[in-house]
Amino acid sequence: MRETPADAEIRSHQFLLRAGYIRQNTSGVYSYLPLGKKMLRKIETIVREEMDAIGGSEVLMPSLQQAELWKETGRWYTYGPELMRLHDRHEREFALGPTHEEVITSLLRDEIKSYKKLPLTLYQIQTKFRDEKRPRFGLLRGREFIMKDAYSFHDTKDSLDATYEDMKQAYTNIFTRLGLNFRAVIADSGAIGGKDTHEFMVLSDIGEDTIAYSDSSDYAANIEMAEVRMDYPAPEAGEQPIAKVETPGVRTISEISEFLGVQPADCVKTLVFMVDDEPVIVLCRGDHDVNDIKVKNALDAKVVELATPEQVKEATGTDIGSLGPVKLPTGLKVIADHAVRSMRNAVTGANEDGYHFKNVNPEKDFSADAYEDLRFIMEGDPSPDGVGTIKFARGIEVGHIFKLGTTYSEPMDGKFLDNNGREQPYIMGCYGIGVSRILAAMAEQFHDDNGLAWAKEMAPADIHLVPVNIKDDDQRQLADDLYHLLTSYRYDCLYDDRAERAGVKFADADLIGLPVRITVGKKAAEGIVEVKFRKTGETVEWKKEELTDKLRSFFG
Repeated sequence: MRETPADAEIRSHQFLLRAGYIRQNTSGVYSYLPLGKKMLRKIETIVREEMDAIGGSEVLMPSLQQAELWKETGRWYTYGPELMRLHDRHEREFALGPTHEEVITSLLRDEIKSYKKLPLTLYQIQTKFRDEKRPRFGLLRGREFIMKDAYSFHDTKDSLDATYEDMKQAYTNIFTRLGLNFRAVIADSGAIGGKDTHEFMVLSDIGEDTIAYSDSSDYAANIEMAEVRMDYPAPEAGEQPIAKVETPGVRTISEISEFLGVQPADCVKTLVFMVDDEPVIVLCRGDHDVNDIKVKNALDAKVVELATPEQVKEATGTDIGSLGPVKLPTGLKVIADHAVRSMRNAVTGANEDGYHFKNVNPEKDFSADAYEDLRFIMEGDPSPDGVGTIKFARGIEVGHIFKLGTTYSEPMDGKFLDNNGREQPYIMGCYGIGVSRILAAMAEQFHDDNGLAWAKEMAPADIHLVPVNIKDDDQRQLADDLYHLLTSYRYDCLYDDRAERAGVKFADADLIGLPVRITVGKKAAEGIVEVKFRKTGETVEWKKEELTDKLRSFFG
């Protein structure tokens, strides 16, 4: 494609379209053209090799899944609008699978009845479907995508732990072999459920996730999951008596800080969250932000959402902007971030429009039911592992591994007989890799201003063979000879025999991004060609007779 499509916002999407790797069918749905399919096959080969190396066995399960299975786990009702639902001619309900926990559990519960057949790891590479509200960034967020999903079944937690570590290493091997700059980060399990999970993030400025990482160790976590381990020494100033002050029209932390001449860190931020439909007061320091994932985990809740203004008014009798922790209605649960405990003479809302309190002190003027780590980590905070300080980076999620435990086996009655003859639910793990997403992530990392620039191990072909003038007999003959010679040496060769101008062919070669371009030009009669290396831009002239030896040296 000569022009960049208007809706292609990022370079990977632009170059994969323009270079003929993919074509959009509809929003979030793509066809993979020959070059794109070859890339997918190479990615899949590496994935299969690493899965097989740790004892995985490949299967293929249906994309069309019965609603009854999803109803057994309750996810039919809780998964949300991303689940693509449909009816057959008999009005039976089905879903197009976004994932396969229910299907694999139903398969195993009918087949594996004894601990002697465990552990067992099964995987597949298959198309998945999620009705994304806003598909964007090409292959990075689509409604139809290719995924490797694996599931392991165990009789003990120790067995699950061992497979989890094997998977973690296998994923590390996969992304290393793909040449990606990535991090394994501590993550939240989201709609999959379960505990203990890691995401594999490719570092990229266009990533939708923020990674918190140590500048001095290998610690990395999704920002939602990064723990804050800090001591907050209390100020030496003595406690002052609480005082109510008039603050007309002042509602936000920045406004109250400016109005009273204090720092945001001297203010208490008071928020109301609906936690499984019950209001809970959450307190944090004014310069911090509450992390709803930590609130959810601290309260062992299923659903946590910031309360609407109407819900705040109903629960507290106070409008947002005037809310504070002093003299709240009885019966309201209050939890606070650790930093709040050490605050002295703080500023809070007075639960009355146009007024705030000064000199508010925890446990004297208000109390919390619990103090927890409830805030987002910040750049410059100590790393949770005690080594170095935290920095932020953006990342593209390309893999995710979970310890599911019995989240699916218990509601689905997936059981085996243990060594004492007792029925036990399978202990499960699940492990996903976004195969088509990897293609986009690789394109994000392997490009320059002129197009894609693949590593030699992962390019869709090895060599781009370009005769300058296909109508010139010498050039055509040498190019034909080289094509047969190179393919006989098992090089994958893309032969541009179009009757196009040389400039067009060279621009397309840069766009497609193969590691080596061999140009057959005006020295064809002498058996001399120009060789260009895509990564470095270096060009050399080689004779036909020395070509294979020198290519062998380059490709290794």
